[in-house]
Amino acid sequence: MTCRGDQLGMEFSPEEIRACRERDGLLSIELELSRLCNLRCIYCYASSGEPLENEMSLAEIFRVINQAVALGVRKVIVLGGGEPLVYPHLFEVLDYLRGKNLRIDLFTNGISMTREKARKLRQLEIGVILKMNSRMPEIQDYLAGKDGAYKAIMKGLDALQEEGYPNESCLLGIETIICRQNYEELPDLWRWARRRGIVPYFEIMTSQGRATQHDDLSVDQEKIRVLFEELARIDRDEFECSWQPHPPLVASHCARHEYSCTITSNGDIHPCPGVDVVAGSIRRNSLAEIIRSSKVVQELRDIRNTIKGQCGLCELHLQCYGCRGHAYQVAGDYLAEDPICWLKNNQEESSLEQTVACRPGAGKHEP
Repeated sequence: MTCRGDQLGMEFSPEEIRACRERDGLLSIELELSRLCNLRCIYCYASSGEPLENEMSLAEIFRVINQAVALGVRKVIVLGGGEPLVYPHLFEVLDYLRGKNLRIDLFTNGISMTREKARKLRQLEIGVILKMNSRMPEIQDYLAGKDGAYKAIMKGLDALQEEGYPNESCLLGIETIICRQNYEELPDLWRWARRRGIVPYFEIMTSQGRATQHDDLSVDQEKIRVLFEELARIDRDEFECSWQPHPPLVASHCARHEYSCTITSNGDIHPCPGVDVVAGSIRRNSLAEIIRSSKVVQELRDIRNTIKGQCGLCELHLQCYGCRGHAYQVAGDYLAEDPICWLKNNQEESSLEQTVACRPGAGKHEP
């Protein structure tokens, strides 16, 4: 089986990414339609609930899609910074995207999913990633901020499966945040998804939005390391799928800053949801002008050279640069080393050993 491959997180080759950087282009975008949401997830990075003031009109959304296509975009991720299924023009946007021959993934909490909506999504060949953090109702409801959320999510999942998800044309995934409440069940949730052909998309939560108000969510670095290694063992031993465990994503890595950006529902451009620095606005400048002239975008596009600390010294730095969102939210510097990464501890120990070995008399026995 494929671990994830081009399904989530690794869609483009190094050559395609390099060419994209050189021409100041894009290969994908993450698009918010509205902050309107029917849940109040206690970990939500966007604190979604009510729409933002002055959100983009449908015409503005179409215009920025056109600009993205002109820059080379081939994939659009419709974010759940807000709930897409309650956005009144969702299928108009999806039809427009498909008319541009773009690949599309849709993140949704699923509680408004019906057989009719699932059928339309399948007909449009939309990949669907369902936000599912637990198979225990009380935990899922707590994290979603609403009683009955688990039951509604499972009903939405049933609707998708009854309409033929997943299949060769339509990915079905689950997005799961790693937190204290669901930590113990995550290996079983991983197996549950794998056995059903569902792509598990487990990620470390960034400290932003509502998560900053809930200290009870956090999991320490050592427990995260143990979990990643256990999931890698499960994949290797039970599903013949091998990958090297390192943050921020399980069985994948993040390289989005080299070829993507986030377009928020009010037209602001961010490097990603975690690095919520405004690089520009599509209401003042074109997408091409923002990508070309934004300091934060350009520094992150050159991340292999601009990254600081142990991340820049890591043996994996050519394929991984940690989570820029964690660096920004914790250290206030999107170029800082990833504060949640356990691999930096190995680098520090190795550096210390080399320092000791290079000292005069190192390795000699004291008299």
